[in-house]
Amino acid sequence: MKLRTLIGLLAAVVVAVTAASLMTRPDATSIAGTVVDAEGRGIAGAIVRVQATLITSHADAAGRFELEVPDGPVGVSAWAPGYFIGGGSEHAAGDEVQFTLVALPDGDFSDYDWVSVDATGGKESGACAACHSSVGTDLGLSLPADQWRLDAHGVSARNLRFLTMYEGADVHGNQSPPTRYVTTRDYGRVPLSPDSSLDYYGPGYVLDFPETAGNCGACHTPMASADDAYGVDPRTLEGAAAEGVGCDFCHKVSDVVVAEDGLPWPGRPGVLSIELARPPEGHQFFAGPFDDVAPGEDTYSALQLESRFCAACHHAVFWDTVIYDSYGEWLRSDYSSPETGQTCQDCHMPPTGATVFALPKEGGRERDPATIASHLMPGAADEELLQSALTMEVGVERTSDVIDVEVTLRNDNTGHHVPTDSPLRQVILLVEVIDAAGQSLDLASGPTLPEWCGVGDPSDGYYAGLPGAAYAKVLEELWTEVSPTGAYWNPTRVVSDNRIAAHSAETTTYSFAAPGEGAVEVRVKLLFRRAFIELADLKGWTLEDIAMAEATLRP
Repeated sequence: MKLRTLIGLLAAVVVAVTAASLMTRPDATSIAGTVVDAEGRGIAGAIVRVQATLITSHADAAGRFELEVPDGPVGVSAWAPGYFIGGGSEHAAGDEVQFTLVALPDGDFSDYDWVSVDATGGKESGACAACHSSVGTDLGLSLPADQWRLDAHGVSARNLRFLTMYEGADVHGNQSPPTRYVTTRDYGRVPLSPDSSLDYYGPGYVLDFPETAGNCGACHTPMASADDAYGVDPRTLEGAAAEGVGCDFCHKVSDVVVAEDGLPWPGRPGVLSIELARPPEGHQFFAGPFDDVAPGEDTYSALQLESRFCAACHHAVFWDTVIYDSYGEWLRSDYSSPETGQTCQDCHMPPTGATVFALPKEGGRERDPATIASHLMPGAADEELLQSALTMEVGVERTSDVIDVEVTLRNDNTGHHVPTDSPLRQVILLVEVIDAAGQSLDLASGPTLPEWCGVGDPSDGYYAGLPGAAYAKVLEELWTEVSPTGAYWNPTRVVSDNRIAAHSAETTTYSFAAPGEGAVEVRVKLLFRRAFIELADLKGWTLEDIAMAEATLRP
């Protein structure tokens, strides 16, 4: 694999004063100059920018530019596709400048050692936190590395639900027995349901496929799996590879490969659909959403601002069954319209008000806070995001012998189905009418919650049989008929899917036998549950339901 011309001399930029004969001398309000490549050829269309501002100029066919600048010295950068960002030095009106841009490395260098967020050695070791964490400073705000530590991507390799599902164990390390099999004439070797006479702690990938590592790491441990998507056991990782979806990984993504329908190819989750641009030894490469981060070995990537960046890990098909599909749901909705829609980043990486994304002493420049994305990436554990996902409308009508309740759930603020991605997730609607004595009235007609909402004491979260509705994608294993299941590494089918799509609504109605007299209180509650309660009990997961909406009416 060869580097482009002069990559051995890689530098963020070379800035030099040019001879006045090369161009018209700039006036008192601008700087002028050229943007050239390593061989001195002009780079047409290169963007020259006053750093951290909207003040730009584009180089002409010969690479010449003139840029209006504010009073006083300002940092100026230059960038063009296929090159690192150049510049970063300060210039003032009247200066003549030449930016020499260095071409990006040609290809992906798989012998690259991933950089840890918190590696010892600080900036010298390349640790992200050295520049992108405010811990131990008086900056007064969190930076991307601090936010990433609190985000699900930052713990994807150590997520207890993921690891216990992979191992077939509970949180205490108790492991279920290996999967039993029987051989049939028509289908050969097929699995059997778990033996009810033995202690069982839930399903596990290694119970079903003990001789392989699987491709779970393609999304959960992408740095370790980049060159071996089917060979990484997530329980064995150390160092940067164990940091989940790390900073260094995301900022080395050069492309996400999708088919003609806009979705990743079936059977190619995570790193199998991602193209990387790891640098050669002695160099670095970071792709990001700004075209003015200089000096350094950084480049601009529009992909970082596109939903397609998320596609590889948020759409996955296993055994011909679509399992994860938040990206596909977004793509099929009008949220994906370039004119009127919203990207994944708009909702999941919203600005926090921060005005820098790196420490000022490390070159972090003050920016418009609207341009700095949060790396908290709120999702299924974020109460505020969940409470804004749907609108719940409740109507009540009372007659002499009946109390009618109508509940509409409207997905008016989410660009994909609710709930989405993991088929373990549910949204549970509880509807209850209480009389003056504090007793629940009997349901005369209307839906009740299915068995998978939990058989047992409602005060402990077991809601099966109560008035209400539950929304989920329910899977069943083809051979064992276990349902609902999260073991989608096995062949599964979709038993039901009544989740609420973007810009759609679901309405349910309930009738309760009204008391002859006295006040009543209608209580409606909408809950988000991360996993089916029976599975959570087997695994020992401690999961609190999150209240998405509540309403109390007194007709």
